[in-house]
Amino acid sequence: MPAQPFCDLNALDFARPALSLDDIRKVNPQRFEFEMLTAILFIDEAAGVMAAYKDLTPEDFWVRGHIPGRPLFPGVLMIEAAAQMSSYYITKAIGGNKFVGFGGVDDVKFRGQVIPPCRFVLLGKSVEVRPRRAICDCQGFVDGKMVFEGRITGMPF
Repeated sequence: MPAQPFCDLNALDFARPALSLDDIRKVNPQRFEFEMLTAILFIDEAAGVMAAYKDLTPEDFWVRGHIPGRPLFPGVLMIEAAAQMSSYYITKAIGGNKFVGFGGVDDVKFRGQVIPPCRFVLLGKSVEVRPRRAICDCQGFVDGKMVFEGRITGMPF
């Protein structure tokens, strides 16, 4: 049974995201095909909750090869998108200009297919933020249905 969403999906305001792709680029170093966020909708630092999304299109780099005739958003890219949202949050939470790299991925479950075109919505909840390690639980949704969940550990360098 999937966990409950970390926030009300119906309350997310896609028309007025808190941070644009240009804002995300000021913190996250990923570029070109590996920018896995379209925007960050909100960050509630007091509650440790965040939301972001990635608009997936039939023109995305992975579509041609995964899987021809039936494109499926790869699970590893779902994890990467969650990690990029978490990395932004962690970098802001600890301050400074540190790069936050993968330290681990745990308890990942894929609960549905993600087929473009669609909006892949991410929710995150901070579990622990320390100068040398941070952990966020993450969830992914398409059309209100949970398709992914997992725990991301980041290591600031």
